[in-house]
Amino acid sequence: MPVLAALLSAASLLLGSAETLSAQAGASSAQGPLLALDFQAYRDQVEPILLSHRPGNARCVACHSRGGGNSFLEPLAPGNDTYDEEQSFRNFERVQRLVVPGEPLSSALLMNPLAEEAGGSHWHAGGKHWTSRNDPEWRRLAAWVNDVSIAVDFEFYRGRVEPILLSRRPGHARCVACHSRGGGNSFLEPMTPGSDTYDEEQSLRNFERAQRLVIPGKPLESALLVNPLAEAAGGSHWHAGGKHWSSQDAVEWRTLSDWVMGRRLQSR
Repeated sequence: MPVLAALLSAASLLLGSAETLSAQAGASSAQGPLLALDFQAYRDQVEPILLSHRPGNARCVACHSRGGGNSFLEPLAPGNDTYDEEQSFRNFERVQRLVVPGEPLSSALLMNPLAEEAGGSHWHAGGKHWTSRNDPEWRRLAAWVNDVSIAVDFEFYRGRVEPILLSRRPGHARCVACHSRGGGNSFLEPMTPGSDTYDEEQSLRNFERAQRLVIPGKPLESALLVNPLAEAAGGSHWHAGGKHWSSQDAVEWRTLSDWVMGRRLQSR
């Protein structure tokens, strides 16, 4: 194990290699659907690897919780050898900077500590932890990176979806008129008097609540899309506010469907 000074001098190397590997993922990742990694799987399967003792090398947490550019783990509380759930979630948020969901071989978290002969990068001052991609730890990390689900994008929601919910509808009330009154069917913030849009903080709260009405990857199982859709077009019989779309080819419906399918705003 190199001395501490050498480890700290490698801070920029970790970030540089992460950026390089992300670039190697190519345009397909940028243009594909937004993908989400599983927090509980991270906590159960991945974090113990980052905390494990390594004969001849320091633990991941020993080098990557000191602050600076190569830190992605919380410092362990004195006398503790594990994290509480809140700490784990903060780690999870930062660790995701080092992986490309669905692409273990483009993920710095897996490639930097992997031996070059096994396909790993030349980075990682902390030494190579795995000599093969068949190593049980490496396979557990790869399984986590591959176990992804479609997620919905906030920027797409704010730029394309929320305007639909605010749009005026001849013969019908706007979505916001009925769904911001409080009660069980409310998922939108009340509009500020005199305003016809939301600020970013309000939009974020709307986004969080609107997700209760969708199943990512499944537009035809998402209440936000099927309730205002005509039954003849595959919609439900619900929605007292009337049917806004007579076909799944309606521009608004297709926009909502794109969002539910994980489309990102910049990929349009």
